[in-house]
Amino acid sequence: MSDLDLSAAPATASGARRLAVQALLWQAAVPIALVLLLLGFAAVEPTVLTPGNLVNIVQQASYLALFAMAQTVVILTRGFDLALGPTVSMVSVGAALAMAGTVASGYDPVAVLLIGLAAGFALGAACGLFNGLVVACLRVSPFVATLGSYNIAIGIATTLSAGRPVQGVPDLFSHLLYGASVFGVPAAVLITLIVGATLHLVLTRTVYGRELYIIGTNPRAATVAGLPVKRLLVATYVLCSTLAALGALMMTARTGSGEPNLGGSLSLQAIAAAVVGGTSLAGGRGGVGTAVVGALFVTILSNGMNLTRIDGYVQMVVLGAIVIIGVVLDRLRLERR
Repeated sequence: MSDLDLSAAPATASGARRLAVQALLWQAAVPIALVLLLLGFAAVEPTVLTPGNLVNIVQQASYLALFAMAQTVVILTRGFDLALGPTVSMVSVGAALAMAGTVASGYDPVAVLLIGLAAGFALGAACGLFNGLVVACLRVSPFVATLGSYNIAIGIATTLSAGRPVQGVPDLFSHLLYGASVFGVPAAVLITLIVGATLHLVLTRTVYGRELYIIGTNPRAATVAGLPVKRLLVATYVLCSTLAALGALMMTARTGSGEPNLGGSLSLQAIAAAVVGGTSLAGGRGGVGTAVVGALFVTILSNGMNLTRIDGYVQMVVLGAIVIIGVVLDRLRLERR
């Protein structure tokens, strides 16, 4: 080995150690901030740390974590889904109408439940298929494509429901997806844990998962390597909207009716949770863990602001600022690599 090689080796090893330490600090930053945020709100309003409120935070975070996971899979490919919120509303209304109609027709309660689930997942998958085809095949930017489907989904949800809640959701549906519990673990939390564990295995242990990270890291290299990029993108948007449909069904079970405004600001909240947790908008970095941590952070922030009586419009400003800060910090992290 030459003198040049000998001198370069320590430098390379030192650089690798420095990058490893920086990566570790970035990973620990959000959990530490999460704890400090919780303690900070507790100092102003002690109710924050009561067992009842902590259980409420976990339950609320379980819904947002599911939506953040949905956003994460498309963000990994350098995309995002602005239509996630309206998709939730459309699925809620469509599933409720399907169940109300079958109940009126005298169907068996189990059949009604299955029809509602099938209708909800079908609507979600259809929305994801539309987004994926527009992004992958027509080469429309994810922002424009999902902004268009945002308005389409809102229009469908409002038209089908006439702008009013759809009644007739059976008790069995609400019980299984909301009221039930296993060993004291609420249904929503249990479903999110199962979905999260499954998605983690998909992203880290399957060819499909590895290909998503490759596409996000270097789309051109993925194409040159012969990966079916278009097919993968379509499948990813379908997966995103299907996960959103599951969350919509769970929230419909909680409200007991199909709500045309159920999605609300979920698109922004889910993106905020994913980005704050550590998912990079530049693609190729993130996962289930970042989605869950980010969802907890956003939920604690929202819960704390509610308990300390911060105005709802101010909360929207704070959430938007959190997204911007998360993107800026991610950009700084990438520049220092």
